[in-house]
Amino acid sequence: MTSLADLDTPALVLDRSRLERNCERMSKRMSEAGVRLRPHLKTAKSANVAKTATRGHFGGVTVSTLAEARYFLAQGISDLTYAVGLAAGKLDAVAKLQAQGAQITLLTDSMETLKAAAQKAADLDTDFRFLIEVDTGGLRGGVPPESDLLIELGRFLNECAGLTLAGVLTHAGHSYHCRNQAEIEQVAEEERVGAVLAAQRLRDAGLTCETVSAGSTPTAICAKSLEGLTEMRPGVYTFFDLDQMALGVCAMEDIALSVVATVIGHNHAAGRILIDAGGLALSKDLSAAEFLEHAGYGLVCPLDMTEPMDGIYVESVHQEHGLIAAVGGEPPYDKLPVGARVRILPNHACMTAAAYDSYHVVDGGQDVVDAWGRVNGWY
Repeated sequence: MTSLADLDTPALVLDRSRLERNCERMSKRMSEAGVRLRPHLKTAKSANVAKTATRGHFGGVTVSTLAEARYFLAQGISDLTYAVGLAAGKLDAVAKLQAQGAQITLLTDSMETLKAAAQKAADLDTDFRFLIEVDTGGLRGGVPPESDLLIELGRFLNECAGLTLAGVLTHAGHSYHCRNQAEIEQVAEEERVGAVLAAQRLRDAGLTCETVSAGSTPTAICAKSLEGLTEMRPGVYTFFDLDQMALGVCAMEDIALSVVATVIGHNHAAGRILIDAGGLALSKDLSAAEFLEHAGYGLVCPLDMTEPMDGIYVESVHQEHGLIAAVGGEPPYDKLPVGARVRILPNHACMTAAAYDSYHVVDGGQDVVDAWGRVNGWY
């Protein structure tokens, strides 16, 4: 059997037992709240993870690229919410996927996009189903829940042949910048209230609003109430990472993703240990550094565990080089000789996983028990 010590590095490792535990917790929470779980697969991009994450629920997932939509459809998952504001130029590809059996719900906050979709629906003799994106504080995409544009978009969707109003969708991505659980709880309530308000305003205008969709991992875990929501779309909870740990929504032992790297040099003059995992293998995301001092580009663990070595972290990265440093002194050259393997816990699992085409799956130990593919790219 292959072990982590046998892998070509850098290598992406997924602990299946932790994945299953994380998914079971979220599944139970949503079931108890009476809310449908539509996991966002932009982090995992894997059918194997999708099967675990949707177990016990209705089977729908969230995607962020057409490549993901095509991949999951080929894997037998047809109920898809494409949760990125639609570029009208992608409608032909959407129509093709629908003709192949996909049930795709699209997202918009733009009248121009809806007009283009109406024309495309007529040209192709097809239908497009939309959620209206609502901004509940993230200040990224979406219309304010109290805006006139919300009703205008809803009426256009309701009245235009070939288009369907499915409901509203919001995402509290700003929860990632909260400083404590109380702040996350506040953002979660603002997310819920904004989405429910938008849905109620549409209904009061005589429009159908079946879906009231919200979700980020921090708000899905910390929200005190999910009343009025019909579904949640958390994503990184499947793997977790240092950023989520720093936010307080998971523990170190919940982090299911790591990167195996090889020590390739000792730079005594600089007081650094070189590894073969750099900015591409680990990403240049410094999100955890917002909360954790000396998190750098990831925390360094021995190969046989995911418990960080005290004060040892990836201090800087180049494209294919990572530089390990120690807090307050020299790194442990004797414990990490040239040729040794280490495991790096990532700051942001979504960004770290993006460079890899597969997971090396373990079950708590060093033996690789499976290999799971993933999809990359946009189209």
